[in-house]
Amino acid sequence: MNGIRWVLHVDLDQFIAAVEVLRRPELAGKPIIVGGRGGPMERAVVSTASYEARAFGVGSGMPLRIAARKVPDAVILPVDHEAYLAASETVMATLRAQPGATVQVLGWDEAFVGIETENPEAYARQVQAAVLERTRLHCSVGIGDTLVRAKVATGFGKPAGVFRLTAGNWLDVMGSRPTRELWGVGTKVSARLAKLGIKTVAELAAADPQDLVPEFGPRMGPWYAELGRGDGASVVDATPWVARGHSRETTFLRDLTEPAQVDDAVRELTARVVEDVVAEGRPVVGLTLKVRYAPFVTTTHARKIPETSDRNEILAQALDLAAGIDAGRPIRLLGLRAEMAMPDDARKGHTPTRGGW
Repeated sequence: MNGIRWVLHVDLDQFIAAVEVLRRPELAGKPIIVGGRGGPMERAVVSTASYEARAFGVGSGMPLRIAARKVPDAVILPVDHEAYLAASETVMATLRAQPGATVQVLGWDEAFVGIETENPEAYARQVQAAVLERTRLHCSVGIGDTLVRAKVATGFGKPAGVFRLTAGNWLDVMGSRPTRELWGVGTKVSARLAKLGIKTVAELAAADPQDLVPEFGPRMGPWYAELGRGDGASVVDATPWVARGHSRETTFLRDLTEPAQVDDAVRELTARVVEDVVAEGRPVVGLTLKVRYAPFVTTTHARKIPETSDRNEILAQALDLAAGIDAGRPIRLLGLRAEMAMPDDARKGHTPTRGGW
C-alpha cells in the first residue's frame, strides 16, 4: 500500500461493558458497572462503566459502594477476565489482518496501527467496519503523524468516530486546553507545571525544555515539553511487549487483624503470583508487597532478590517482607508483585510516549 505513513490509535468503546452487553443483550441502554465480584457493597473498584453509568459520574477506579450510590438502579456485574481477553485477541487479530497494517498492542482495548495510505480516514472506517463485523464491538480511531497525536485524537472521535491530529492542527485543537488533558500528564504533574506558570498545552509547547529540568529532571523535563508539542515517536513497533512482572491483590470483605490471617493471605497471593511467573518461564528478581491499612492508608515493602524460580524461596522472601507489616493494624488489602528478569531482545522503554518504543 503506497501513500503517507500514518499512525492510527484504535480504542474500543466502553470495551468491558460492551462485551457484557453482547452476552446479555437485554442490558443494552442500561447503566452497567463492572467491578470486583459484582457486589455493590464489597470493597472493590469499578473496572469500567457504560456510557449510561458514566453520565451519573461513575468512572474507573471509583469504589463500588460510591458508584452504587450514584446509580442505584445500575446493573453491577463481576469482572470476567477470560471473556475480555478472548474478545481482545479477536480484535487484535482483526487489526493485524488489515492490509499493510503494523499493530502495536497497548492493552485489552487499544492498539496503534501503522499504515501507509493517501486517505487515513477511509482506512480508519475500514478498520471500524472490520472490527464491528468480526466482533460486534464499536471502536473509535485517532489519526496522527505521531503516536502521541494519534492517541490524543481518539478522545475527540468517541464514540465510534474518527478524528485527525497532526502538527498542522495540534495547537489549534489542543493549545487552549489544560495540560492534564495530555496523555501522560495527570493531575499531579499538571499541578507542578502550574507552579511554573504553565497551565495550557500551548504554554507547555512553548516552554524551554531546560526550564523544566529543575522540577522534573534531565529526562522528564524535556519529555514533557515534547509532549506539549505532540511530538515523539512516529513509527509503530510490532515487537511483542514482554511483561516485566506479574501482580495479584485481594481486597478483603473484613479487615485482617490476626497475624495468622495475614500469613495465610500472603501465602495465597504468592501461590497465585508464582503460577503466573512460572507460565512466563523467567526467574523472579524482585518482590513488592502492597499493604492497605484501614481506613485507606497504603504502604509498600520492596526488595531485589537473587534470581530464582524456586517457589519456596519466593514464598520465604514474601513472608519476610510481610514481617514489616505493622502488627495490630487492620488490613483491608494485600497485593504482591514479582519482577522478572528481562530477555535480551525485549522491547526497551515503558510507554510509547517516553521515547522507549
